[in-house]
Amino acid sequence: MRQRIPLLVAIFTVMALSNAIVPVLPAFAPGTALQGSIYAAYFFGALVTVLPAGLLSDRFGRVHFMQGGLVLTLLSGMLILALTSPMGVLAARFMEGIGAGLFVPAAMSWVNSQRDHEQLSGSFMALLNLGLLIGLFGTGWLASMMGDVRGGILLFTVLSLPPLLLSLLIEEGPRSQNGTVHVLQEGLRYIWLYLAALVLLGTTGVMSALYPEFSGGSPGLLSLEIGLMNLATIITVIVASRAHLQPVPTIRSAAILMAIAVIICYISPLGFALVGGLAGVIIIAQMAFLAETGMPQGAIMGLFNVSSYSGMTILPFVTGIVVQASGNNFLLAFMLTALLCLFVAATIGRCTCVLRIT
Repeated sequence: MRQRIPLLVAIFTVMALSNAIVPVLPAFAPGTALQGSIYAAYFFGALVTVLPAGLLSDRFGRVHFMQGGLVLTLLSGMLILALTSPMGVLAARFMEGIGAGLFVPAAMSWVNSQRDHEQLSGSFMALLNLGLLIGLFGTGWLASMMGDVRGGILLFTVLSLPPLLLSLLIEEGPRSQNGTVHVLQEGLRYIWLYLAALVLLGTTGVMSALYPEFSGGSPGLLSLEIGLMNLATIITVIVASRAHLQPVPTIRSAAILMAIAVIICYISPLGFALVGGLAGVIIIAQMAFLAETGMPQGAIMGLFNVSSYSGMTILPFVTGIVVQASGNNFLLAFMLTALLCLFVAATIGRCTCVLRIT
């Protein structure tokens, strides 16, 4: 428990700061394309980092990568506070994503290497989503009540220092000696699982990036509406982590429901709860399966995070361009996202993933 608390506190603060900018995106840049780029820059930074960080953490130790990620998280928050130009904020978000890319696969590898990895992964993902939720609420409340669009970013930047210090308590576990090429070849056997992560988890990014401009709501209202997604994820990851979920049928059903949920989001913000709940089930099903493969968890979590961050990078950017190029036709972007979810439902059966129940 002495080691787990620092890890859980750290993922909470990293995610809180990453989401603090979402309800106030219009204050940092004009237009959906640039706002979507700032949102996606974080995930692009993570995308280019998670795989090498995962592979290297197996060989050189997870704790160093976690600590490096926390340092970059703190520095990026300070830069976002100091910079005023949209391109400067975009660059700081990219740095913040690199920090997350160092921290997340190493931390998930540490989690999946524990004997009680399913239950611990539920706690880890719950704190991750609680951080996202509090990041939204805190920023939205400060912006609405005090008129300070940077207040939430300041708060969570300051709060990112304690977990950096607490990370000194985490002890390193055994390191893998498996070859990198072998690990990548084996990991790519689960390509359809990774494609599902790209689309279905990327869908949550689309909803978060498009909704501020689509709804035109205040930061406080937006934080509540988008926060429904994270709240639902918190609930479902706890429930799903207590069950042994078979990946293929779980993902197929969730993908169909996700397509429906996206259309509901176009009609009502209540759809966010369904999107978030389904995302939580998908994440736990995939992590539980990957933990049972017997592969080095840094590498396998690197591949998993490449998939999810690819979705978070590509889908919000593409749908933002679609909206702007079509004269603010948000329905077109929502429909495109729903069709991609149905594509996952149609193709996930090609995956031979079967969870080994012990």
